[in-house]
Amino acid sequence: MNPLKITLLQTYLFWENIDKNLQNLGLKLDTIREKTDLIILPEMFNTGFTMSAKELAQEMDGKTMKWMHEKAQRFDAVLTGSLIIKENEKYYNRLIWMRPDGTYEKYDKKHLFAMAKEDEVFTAGSKRLIVDLNGWKIMPVICYDLRFPVWLRNHHELYDLLLVVANWPEKRSHHWQKLIPARAIENQSYIIALNRVGHDGNEIYYSGDTTCLDPQGKVIYYKKDEEDLYTFTIQHDEVEKTRNEMPFLKDADRFKIID
Repeated sequence: MNPLKITLLQTYLFWENIDKNLQNLGLKLDTIREKTDLIILPEMFNTGFTMSAKELAQEMDGKTMKWMHEKAQRFDAVLTGSLIIKENEKYYNRLIWMRPDGTYEKYDKKHLFAMAKEDEVFTAGSKRLIVDLNGWKIMPVICYDLRFPVWLRNHHELYDLLLVVANWPEKRSHHWQKLIPARAIENQSYIIALNRVGHDGNEIYYSGDTTCLDPQGKVIYYKKDEEDLYTFTIQHDEVEKTRNEMPFLKDADRFKIID
């Protein structure tokens, strides 16, 4: 199987300013100088992590979706990140998996962060998403989902890469840094956990700590505090090697998630 080239954007987000964020992100993406397969943006990349859904939500044919298609098409790469979507009079923290041809998949955040009253504003998703990219099986999730290993457990259809997009505050970065390797090791998969940096409109500070680990929990990439646009390659052989040498997944408990 071919290697997968990935571009991460750990960035500052302008508080509740969609136009400014799209402009700023576009300028940063313009500095990409090599072919990449996947470009990853943070959670709520066009607004910051806000509960102002009524004021900031967009429809599925809105400005940000069109922007995502334009960028995916331009770079001939999948572009992913989450934003606030209004659909059928409900609000979702929705991750979009936008392909260059304009087709897309969607994942609605399953675990809503009650400490910020996200559960009072948004509707939770109920379905996992596993997408295929160049033969790789990738499971994208959003921020708080990282704390729930049952939801992320590699079972039935195995994934090769767990992708977490986040606005995870620095004051709980110790948890972030412990949970990420746990998810990689127990699922024998790569994990990419992309966070934002800087203060938001509630004066909450985000230190980034964006991380990529291999299936044995070894660090491939880590960046703290600074903005960074970084492109790197991961090898599927590492997934196969880990699972063949240490076939732990075959002994995992079988279960079904019931809402």
